[in-house]
Amino acid sequence: MNRFFRLALFLGALLAATASLAAPGTLDRIRAEGVIHLGYRASSAPFSYLDANGKVQGYSHEFALRIVEAVQRHLGLKKLEIRLVPITSQNRFLLVDSGRIDLECGSTTHNQDRERLATFSNTLFIAGTRLLTRSNSKIHDFDDLGGQRVVTTAGTTSDQLLYRLNAEREIAMTILSARDHDDAFATLEAGRASAYMMDDALLYGARAKAARPADWHVTGKPKSFEAYACMLKKGDLAFKRVVDEAIVASMRSGEAERLYAQWFTQPIPAHGLNLEFPLSDAMRALFRNPNDEPLE
Repeated sequence: MNRFFRLALFLGALLAATASLAAPGTLDRIRAEGVIHLGYRASSAPFSYLDANGKVQGYSHEFALRIVEAVQRHLGLKKLEIRLVPITSQNRFLLVDSGRIDLECGSTTHNQDRERLATFSNTLFIAGTRLLTRSNSKIHDFDDLGGQRVVTTAGTTSDQLLYRLNAEREIAMTILSARDHDDAFATLEAGRASAYMMDDALLYGARAKAARPADWHVTGKPKSFEAYACMLKKGDLAFKRVVDEAIVASMRSGEAERLYAQWFTQPIPAHGLNLEFPLSDAMRALFRNPNDEPLE
């Protein structure tokens, strides 16, 4: 490599770094526009979903609203407009990276691979990946899936894990990838699949929404544990500090535990559904010691 080429590479890298430093961060843009863009999920009950009136609801969305309040105080704004943007498992990273949304608090798993794509807040929730089947099913764990049709949601960590399990353990199951969580349960309910693999809290949410919840049960030893977190633009540490401080404040004040009880152990909008999902030891530990560590 000649010295002129090396010099060109150096200057190019320097210009790119300078441009990156000069680019306004999320907080700067929010201050300038007086608007924050929140991504939401339409069918990730009880984390982020639309109720019967089309209003965004959920445990994670409650944290997002408290983060908005913290951002408003931090910036000293008299008013901060919230614009809600619908997202899916497939497009959420692109929307954060492009700046279409400033923050996404739903049921997004924070793992080391995804840190290449985005920055993550402190953990909001810890879930285990399990199975939803009919109550009278002979499927009780993952070893019972041989020759069965199993559905999961496309673009999720459960989707990736299921394909890996199928290959590594030679289970010989047929995997169906649904476009969203509602579609996955509809596939199970219609008998096109014998089991639905997903994070346990989302499975309890699907069960609670069923016409006859008693017909369904969550089963199987968790194949992985997932840390749900809010997602923001990669490398925006100034914004992350404000986001994390708001989450820590909720956890240390006891408000986070109250929110958990509201969304997981009591009837929730819009049909009075109750997930009957008590607080786990892992969640108690998280509330005592808030952190942003992925579990993988």
